[in-house]
Amino acid sequence: MKTSFSKTVYALVTSLAIIVCYYTIDIPLIEWCHTLKNSAVTDIFKMITKAGESQWYLVAGLAGWIVLRKQSPSLGSYSLLLFLSVAVSGIAAILLKGVFGRARPGLFLQEGIYGFHPFQIDYIWNSFPSGHATTALSAACTLALCFPRFRVLFFTAGFLIAISRVILIQHYPSDIIAGSVLGFLTTLLLYNRFTRRETDNLAEKTRC
Repeated sequence: MKTSFSKTVYALVTSLAIIVCYYTIDIPLIEWCHTLKNSAVTDIFKMITKAGESQWYLVAGLAGWIVLRKQSPSLGSYSLLLFLSVAVSGIAAILLKGVFGRARPGLFLQEGIYGFHPFQIDYIWNSFPSGHATTALSAACTLALCFPRFRVLFFTAGFLIAISRVILIQHYPSDIIAGSVLGFLTTLLLYNRFTRRETDNLAEKTRC
């Protein structure tokens, strides 16, 4: 009962935040970010945003699982979690992009087009949710679960990557909220279903 209630609360809070951003914050913030174009700020965030590309985590996660699954089963499980969380949330993000068909900020700045036009496959109509934000928070959540002492560092890095997409005028704030929540919840779901069970079993065997 508590789990269902929590999921409902998360869904309502996320939906409310997206709606508020859509009607009040998205356009003014993108217009402000447009004034930063070609500045030192955007140069910095161009480097940061590269850390949100999924291939780094997919390769690292799969390689880590292959190498560590026998030598260190616990770390091997977390490596597999990293691969699965980024892959599953990434696929979900791609599907949602096509379903929602949201115009990217560039279309608004160039032609005044803003909003959702469902079932689009072109890049310029695939703004919602942000794939980089989805990947960044999936990876940050996984690493925080594996190395809890550094969770503040991991989540800070994840949020910086997500924010970079707004600074670089690739996404609206509501896009990165949706992507961040998608990545975070996907990781927690996979962790609770698979990784936690494996690490708990390993700990039990160790105690015996």
